[in-house]
Formats: sequence, C-alpha cells, structure tokens
Amino acid sequence: MSTHNLEDMGCGTSSVKDTRSEQVLKAALVIQNWYRGYSTRLKARQRYALTIFQSIEYADEQGQLQLSNFFSFMLENYAHIHEKDPEIVARLFSSTLQDYKDRQDYVAFVEVPNSYNGPRLQFPLTFTDIDLLVDAFKQQQILHARYVLEVLFETKKVLKQMPNFTHVKTSPSKEITICGDLHGKLDDLLLIFYKNGLPSGSNSYIFNGDFVDRGRNSIEILMILFVSFLVYPNDLHLNRGNHEDFMMNLRYGFTKEILCKYKIHGKQILQILEDVYTWLPIGTIIDNEILVIHGGISESTDLDLLHRVERHKMKSVLMPPTPLDGDPDTNLKKKKFNATVLPREVKTSASLPEQLTKHEWEQVIDILWSDPRGKRGCYPNTSRGGGCYFGPDITSKVLNRYQLKMLIRSHECKPEGYEICHDGKVITIFSASNYYEEGSNRGAYIKLSSGMAPRFFQYQVTRTTCLRPLYQRVNAIESSAIRILRERIIARKTDLIHAFQLQDCSKSGKLSMSQWAFSMENTLGLNLPWRSLSSHLVTTDTNGDINYMSSFQDIHIQKPVKEAQSTLIETLYRYRSDLQIIFNVIDSDHSGLISVEEFRSMWKLFNSHYNIHIDDFQIDELAERMDLNKDGSIDFNEFLKAFHVVHKLDKLNKSGSDLA
Repeated sequence: MSTHNLEDMGCGTSSVKDTRSEQVLKAALVIQNWYRGYSTRLKARQRYALTIFQSIEYADEQGQLQLSNFFSFMLENYAHIHEKDPEIVARLFSSTLQDYKDRQDYVAFVEVPNSYNGPRLQFPLTFTDIDLLVDAFKQQQILHARYVLEVLFETKKVLKQMPNFTHVKTSPSKEITICGDLHGKLDDLLLIFYKNGLPSGSNSYIFNGDFVDRGRNSIEILMILFVSFLVYPNDLHLNRGNHEDFMMNLRYGFTKEILCKYKIHGKQILQILEDVYTWLPIGTIIDNEILVIHGGISESTDLDLLHRVERHKMKSVLMPPTPLDGDPDTNLKKKKFNATVLPREVKTSASLPEQLTKHEWEQVIDILWSDPRGKRGCYPNTSRGGGCYFGPDITSKVLNRYQLKMLIRSHECKPEGYEICHDGKVITIFSASNYYEEGSNRGAYIKLSSGMAPRFFQYQVTRTTCLRPLYQRVNAIESSAIRILRERIIARKTDLIHAFQLQDCSKSGKLSMSQWAFSMENTLGLNLPWRSLSSHLVTTDTNGDINYMSSFQDIHIQKPVKEAQSTLIETLYRYRSDLQIIFNVIDSDHSGLISVEEFRSMWKLFNSHYNIHIDDFQIDELAERMDLNKDGSIDFNEFLKAFHVVHKLDKLNKSGSDLA
C-alpha cells in the first residue's frame, strides 16, 4: 500500500472522529441547554411560591398592626370592659410585675416533684447547665415550670443592667457569630451549635431577634439562649425582634405553645415573659463599625435618641402611645382618661402607665420592622404595614452620620439564608431553614472579626438523610403555597364575585386575563404574578378568557352554624385570628370563656372600627347559637376553630405543573 493511500485512510479516520466529536458536543450542548431551561423553570416556580408565602405573611402582619390600632380604639370606647376587668389597661400598656416581691410569689409555691425526670438546673448556672438543656431538648423533654420561672427572673435581673445597645469588640483571634430569626425551630439552633460550637467565653454569639413564634419549640430556644446568656453575659448577646412581643405571640403561636406545655403555670410564665421582652436590648454595635438590629433604619433614625430611650416602657411595639402623650394639656387629658376609661378602683395619679413619646415609639418601630429595597429614598412599608422601606442612599446617609461601615439585620426570609445589598453595606441574615415549607429556604449565620470580611455558613435541616430532588421539593413548596392562597381567596368570595361582576358588563361569567388579575390584586391586596398563577387557580376557555367562578371550585368554608349567611361566615373566617386575640386579651384568667354580652359589645366595636357591614341581628343570633349550654358564656376558641376551609379536591400535585 502506498504512502498516499495510507495518508488518505488516516485522513478518513480523523474525519469520522471529528464528526462524532461534533455530534457528542452538540448533544451535550442540547442536554445542557435543556437542563438549564428546566432548572430555570423550577427556580421560577420556587420563587413564585416564596412570593406567595411572603405576601400572605406580610399581609397578616398588616392585620396585626391594624388590630393594635383597634385596641387603642377599644380603650377609648369600651369602658364597660374596664369596669369588669381593671387589669386590661395594665395588660396592654404597663409592666405587670414587681421584681422581688412577685418573684417569691411566683416561684416559691412551684414545687418540682420527685417524679420529674427532666433536666434539673443548679443556680448559679454554669456551662454544665447549657449542656444539660441541649441534651434534654434533643430528647424532647420539657423543662419544669419552676426552672423556667427562675431563668426568666434571673434573665430580667441581668437585662435591666444592660444598655439599649450592646457594644462588643472582636479581634483577628476572636470572631463573633451572628444568627438571624430562629422562630421556634430548635433543630436549626442545634445544628448551628453542632457546626459552630456552643456559646462560651471564646465563642461569642449575637442572636438578632425573633427567637419565638411559628415553630413548635420557642420556649426551648428561649431557655437555651437565656441560660447561655446568664452563664456568658459578656459573650452571648440578645437583640429584641418584632416577635418578642406578647401581641405577636397571641397570633403566631408562642402563647398557645406555653399554655399547652405548661397547663398549670403557663399564665405566670407568659406574664413574666412580657416583662423580659421589654428589657431586651434593641441592638448591638460591633467594633464601633457594624450596627446589628433586627429590622432596619429610616431617614430619621436617631441612634443617639435610641441609646437614651427607656425601652422597658414599650410593653408591646404594636401598641402606639395613647394620644395623651405629647399634648400640651396632657394633665387634663390624663384626668379625663382616668375619669372615663379606668375603673373606679384604679383611678389614681399613676393609673395611666408611663409610655414612650410618639417620636420615640416610631424610632423603635423603624428599627424592628423596616426592610431594605433597591429604590432610593425612604417610604412606607406597605407590605408589612409598619416601619419603612429604605434605599441605598438612606443606608449611606445613616451609616456615615454615625461613622459606621455596615448594617447587619434579619427580619426577612431569604432563599439562601442571607442576602447582601446596598453596595455591600447591608446584610440580611436569616437562620430558620425550611421557614415556609420543607425545602423552601436555607438557613445561615455569619462569622466576622475586626479587619476581616464576613464569612457566611449555610445549612438546611432535613428530615431524611439526603435532600429530595429539586423538582420534588419545588412541587411540595408550590402545592402548599397555592393551597394557602386558595384559602385566602375563598375568605373573600363575596367581595371577589362583586369585583368580577363589575368587570363582566356582558354578564357572560367570563373575564379576560387582565380583568381577572386586576380584580384579584385589588380585592386581596396581594401583589402577585396572577397571570402566571392563573393555571393553578382558574379554568380558561379556548379564547383564553377566564370562567371567574372557577376561582372558588373544589373549596369552601365549613359552616359551624348552617343558617348563617355566607357574608358573615367569610367575615368570621377572615378575621378569626384577630377575634381570637381580642377575646384572649379580654379573657385575662385564660378560662377560654367570655359572656354573651361581652361578645356582642366587642363585636359591635370591632364592626365599627373595621368598617364591616354585618347586621346586629345576625351577630345576636350567632351569639345565641354559640352559647351551647345556655349559661350566658361562649367558648370562643372552640367556636373559632370550627371555621376552617375544606379542600374537596387537591389538584396541585400533578407532575410537570409549571408556574413559569
């Protein structure tokens, strides 16, 4: 064979190889592009689901702030309550305990029986007690009420000596760890300690508020943090969050958790907790450079004022000062307040509790409730209803004013557990993984020291040994999000139908996509990608028009009273959390009962303040039916539990569904 032929054969082999390589490369690129598109769609679905969760969470917080305004309205208009229950003013505004006299009253008569096999704390506390608690809580043991009360009183005693802002120093050899919201998720705290070590003199921590609510183990988290604080008061630092507030606890689960775990002494634990909250510092400053607060800032944030404010006067951040404060005729109004609102037995010169001024209160609200945004300026936080949105210019302005370099805050769930914004000057840290649903987000914490860039550590608590595939996690998150959104929709059925019909001029029962989306957003007040969500919520015809009554298919509110009108049922369901909080505040002895007369009076006041149009005769009839034993009292908690949404058919788990 000639050299020429051999060369021809060699060239032919090379050509075939090149062709195959090109085909393999093209196939790999096709697969890569497909996967990127698939992954992008999954991420978009996850993002939409998180948007639903967050929008509804913030709408509930708006409702909580509106409820706080109602209590102020109630105190001005419902003198009848005060005649029967002189404790209500103190419950809402003032400190409930006198330190040492009441300490003995609370603790001395709570005995720990020999049969108790949970952790036994030794005072003064040591590192051993931290270890003891962690091990006990891993085994789901309950700390006895006596120890809980002792820890709370000791914590309050130490907190009272602390300034509003804790100043801490770091060095290259001594880092500090900053954790964000935990929200009762004990597994996240235990995982942080497993990865990063328990608090100690050489392992400092800042916990940046929102220790409680939502999760099932808020009291366990509080006990670990408070005991660690008592053992290492110079190395473990606690900031107040917007959920360290008894009014928030009534709505978001911590009050219920305490009363469930401590059936005999729960009321006493809650009372002292309300006091402990008021003494928590409102921020930490690291190396005179980094401000650590729970929420954020505003253009008017005055750190000098916040250093001086008497923080313990703020019983609930959600209770604005009464209009009496700051008025030129305050003394006259105090007399009027005492004469018209307070019961006869508490009408003294000290009857009106000391409060912060309105300006001081607004300052604290801003640092506990505000959120950063990319838009310049400072404007109302319309999502939450409290605090503000602050832009990068506000961040620079406030940091420069106080010679600070960075703001570290929490308060917002982030998919990766943290987020950096405002040109690196603002860091959000959130430590509760799986906050909305398993797989919905990671948790994270920060480690930093003087002269070093922050280091971020992410994690996710899982029930299984490994994470489920992404598509399974997204399906579960999406299904849960759509489910709670549909419950929100059915609670406004009457209002939505009215809005739809106003758009449906031809009475066809159909709307265009834009008309439907407009009605949904305007009525529900949720800024969501309604067009993308429509395939999960409604049916459309071949022209793309929406059958708007399909918004309510396969779901309804269970009626505990069959004869009640739909409008009344929807209203009671929509405001059931608010009503439950109101009745629990009135029910100061936690009996779970209020009189029919109190129910009627309170509802009329609620009706007036919330501008709800329900006829009095419907409420009277409802009250009669709620009085099951005909003894003149209503078990309101059981009654409100009866209002729940029934999902007839769950079509949300079909594979391959796509919001994007």
